[in-house]
This record gives sequence, C-alpha cells and structure tokens, in this order.
Amino acid sequence: MSSSRPSRSSRRPRPAAPALGLRGTLLFLWRQLTSMQTALILLMLLAIAAIPGSLYPQRNVNPGLTDQYLQENGRWGEILDSLGFFEVFSSPWFSAIYLLLFISLIGCIVPRAGVHLKQLRSTPPRTPAKLTRFTGYTRQELPGADADALLDRAHAALRRSRYRTERLQERASRSITAERGLLRESGNLLFHIALVGVLVCVAAGHLTGYRGQITVVEGSGFSNSLTQYDSFEPGAWFDTSELPEFRFTLEQFRAAYDEEPTSPNVGQPLSFEADVQVTTAGQEPFAQTLEVNKPLHVPGASMYLLGNGYAPEVTLRDPEGTVVAEGPVITVPTGDTGYTSQLVIKAPDARPQQTAVVGYFLPSGVIDEQGPHSVFPDLWNPMLVVSVHQGDLGLDEGVPRNVYEVDVSQLEQLTGQDGSPVLISLEPGQQIDLPDGSSLSFDGVRRYAAFDVAHNPFEPWLLGFALASVAGLILSLFVPRRRMWVRVTEADGAAVLEVAGLARSQDPALADDVASLAQRLSSSFDHHDGPEGPQPAQSSTAPTTGGRPS
Repeated sequence: MSSSRPSRSSRRPRPAAPALGLRGTLLFLWRQLTSMQTALILLMLLAIAAIPGSLYPQRNVNPGLTDQYLQENGRWGEILDSLGFFEVFSSPWFSAIYLLLFISLIGCIVPRAGVHLKQLRSTPPRTPAKLTRFTGYTRQELPGADADALLDRAHAALRRSRYRTERLQERASRSITAERGLLRESGNLLFHIALVGVLVCVAAGHLTGYRGQITVVEGSGFSNSLTQYDSFEPGAWFDTSELPEFRFTLEQFRAAYDEEPTSPNVGQPLSFEADVQVTTAGQEPFAQTLEVNKPLHVPGASMYLLGNGYAPEVTLRDPEGTVVAEGPVITVPTGDTGYTSQLVIKAPDARPQQTAVVGYFLPSGVIDEQGPHSVFPDLWNPMLVVSVHQGDLGLDEGVPRNVYEVDVSQLEQLTGQDGSPVLISLEPGQQIDLPDGSSLSFDGVRRYAAFDVAHNPFEPWLLGFALASVAGLILSLFVPRRRMWVRVTEADGAAVLEVAGLARSQDPALADDVASLAQRLSSSFDHHDGPEGPQPAQSSTAPTTGGRPS
C-alpha cells in the first residue's frame, strides 16, 4: 500500500521570519514599555522597592540609627549598605524603576487621550441590525401606536437618564442609539495623569527642597542655619542661602507610658509632647506643642517630632581640678523597652591624658545577674553606670569621628588599687573621686527631642494630584459604560418596539433597565402620561454582556 503523505524532500520549507531590524526592535520595545500591563508591573515593582525604606533605617532621616544598625549587623549590614538599602529613595535601582514608570505612563496616556477625545466628539454607534443577541432584548407589538411619538418618548427618557442620543432613519424602521459612561474612561485617564503628576511632584520636591535633623535638649534652642544641623541634605536645585529665618526653644518634653502593672503593654509609650517657643521673621513669638503626626509649620519649613531620649547632666574634672566636660550629654537608646541608653563623654582637654567616659544611663536602673539595665522608660530610679578610659582619643588625626562612639580598645581603662577595672554607679546629686585624682558628678537629668526639619515646595500640588488620582479611580471603578438601542418598525397598522442594551463591563442592572424602559414606553402609549427614565433594578440574574454591535 502506498502512502499518501508527501515525501520529506517535497515539503516546502517554512519561510524564515523577517528580521525586525534596529527600527523594528526599538519600536517593539517601546510598545512593550508603554503597554498598560508593563505600567502595572512597574507600579508594583516601585511599591515593592519602597518596602526596604520602611524596614531599614534611612541615612538621610536618622544617620545615628543607621550607623548603629551597621555596627550591630557587621557583614550583613555592609552588604545592605552596598545595595543602597539605607538610601532607598535615592538608589540607582529605585530611580531606574521610577523613571521607567514615568515613561511608561506617558506612553500609555498620550494615545489613549487622543482616542478618548475622538469618542467624546463622535456620535453614538449605529444601531445593530439584529438586537436579539444583546442584553435584555425586549420586543413588543403596539397596535395603533404612533411610531414618531414613541421615538420622541424614548428619546426624552434616555436624555433624562444622561445618555448621548441620536435618531437614525433606517430602511424599514427608525431607531435611537444611546450611549453613556464615557466618564469611566475620563476617570481612568484622570487617574493615570494624576499619577504622573504625583511622580513629577515627588521628583521636583526632592530636587528643590531640603531635609535636616536636629537634636535639642530641654531649655536649649535652635536657629535655622547650616551649622545648627546634625545632618543636612539639600536638593540638587536648592540654594542653602535661602534657608527661612526662624528659631525656637524647647521649653519642655513630656512623655507618658502605660504604668498599669497588669497590662500586657506596660512600659509602652502613650504620648510624646514637645512644648516649643517659636520666633519667625516679621511675626510675634508664639508657643506650640508638637506631637507625633502634628508638626510645626512655619513659612518655608515644617518641623516633625522624630525621637526623644535622656540627657544626664554630668561634670568631669581632671586630676588638676579643671572642668573638662560639663553639661547635658545626649544618650542613645539601645532599643529595649526600658530606654537603657548608651552614654559617651569625650574629654580631649583632660590632663595629663585624654579621657573618655563610657557606659549607660538607666531611667529606672537595676543591676542584677543580667547586668545594668532599665526596667521602665520613665525616671523612676535614674542611674549612671560608667567606666573611665584614658589615652589618645584620635581626635587630632583630622578624621571625622562619631560623637556617640569611642573605640575603647585603643585606650586604657582606669583601675583601682587592686588593679581591677573601676565600674562607677551614680545617682543624681552624687559625686565620686577617681583613683587618678579626677572626679565625676551626676548633677541631674534633662530630656531631649529629635526633630526632622523639611521643606517641599510641591507639597500642595502633590496633595492635589493625589486627591485627583483617587477621584479618577472612583470614577473608573463605579461609573458603568453602556449602550442602549430603541427601534420602532411599522407593520400592519402596529408599531413593533425593540429595546436592547450592551455593557462594556459588569453591569448587573442593565437587563432590568432595558425591560423597565420597554415597559414604560408601552405603558406611556396606553395612558399618554409620558415615560420616565429607566430605573435601576434591585437585583438581576440576566447576563450583562452581549455581542458586538455591527
């Protein structure tokens, strides 16, 4: 038996796919980048890329906490730092996603806006030849009905329901084509345009604004100048000579904690309040209380309460009796619930050797088998537990040093007569004489507050675009896009009424609205009361989509 299959040699080879070339490749990549699917993926990636900014301390917001994290996590912290996890929003990878999203949105919006403008100026599509395949199709015969009057009533009813309408003369019938819901696409475009506006405002605010961090002790003040900042980060287009003139004094800082012994949240903070006295250029001084999420606004700047801690007042004298360190010392909380705080005092002017005092401030201190620590964040039993080290502090080498850290491995710890290290425990009002003739006194405790001072001239625009994006999203989600058709055909002295609809998305009420319109038109013919617009149905199990109009 012979086979009917053609031999391999007789088969025609498939033609090779044409090469796109450089222009075709670039056009293909551009279409992929400007597709809505790519824009959504980039938006999701941007949200994911922002997560490390909330999980890890950011250097431009809290450099001290960032340095502490790096010190505690060693190699892992170095890897994260090299990847930009502590400067997320200025990292190259975040900026790349940001820029690609911006381009993608522009590429999506421009052609869609042109198409939508044409739709707004165009008339509703022609009535399909066959309405039977569309949602809610209804056919009624009305003997003796006036076709023109019936169409007039249908036109009035649809116009009252905010449809765009047009009357059409067909071969053997007349019809009305109606459409509404273009506001849905308008809302969609508004959302994307507003999203672009948000991206532009964020970028412009970053370039033209500034941000800085300050730490102020109770009773002390701050004047808005570069030398007063602990850290300062200006935008690329910000002129530092244009810093607004204002100053303030931290009168008092108050903190409230959960003190209920049976509460599972005992020791948790309830409120933080900073009372400040503010003076601005051309205005009378005024008082204000800053709280979390309740910032101080002055012309050209906003000041936010960022953190707080304790500043014990300590006096250190060298063996010659000279005061080499005096005043409140800002301590850094270690992160426990009791506010155990690290204390570092550097005395480079001490003689005969430079001196460093290192230890802890304990608001409610105890010393037990766990070592010195605080059991509650408030001042129930304030205590200093420190050790004294002497030697070269390395401050004369010209290398910047962290004021809150000292390398004691290069120093010699002060010891007693028996050669054991001296561990000093002090309460407020106490003074101790050290074996080398120097002395240390604990004079009292103040609180300090950390503030974030920032200015973004595009904040009002950012808020406006954000609200516009929400409004556009609501319109695109809740405004139904639909079409309705009414056809009247005269046959044998009767008017044949046909009504149908088409929804562009899920629209459960469409079928009931079509039936309601048909019922009202037929009843208006009987009673001559004038139809009313279709009313939304309470529930419907009818299908909400149909075929495409011809």
